[in-house]
Amino acid sequence: MPQSVVTRKGQTTIPKEIRDLLKLKANDRLLYLVEDDRVVLKAIHGDILDFRGSVSSEERPANFEKIRETTRKRVSKKIVEVG
Repeated sequence: MPQSVVTRKGQTTIPKEIRDLLKLKANDRLLYLVEDDRVVLKAIHGDILDFRGSVSSEERPANFEKIRETTRKRVSKKIVEVG
């Protein structure tokens, strides 16, 4: 079973076989899902720009807070569904 050590700064190295399994590359992000007494890691591939144009603004001027909130919800849903 893969293991790693936590440094004094709270850092750790993800074992290569886990990085390969999650298809992690440099600068990818991880989502930590806490479930009772365990933590599940989900890889987040890409960035917010992947969702450019997915939220239309019918208001003029655009309500950017509303657009940001809608985008956050869609990103979160995609991460949970796709991983």
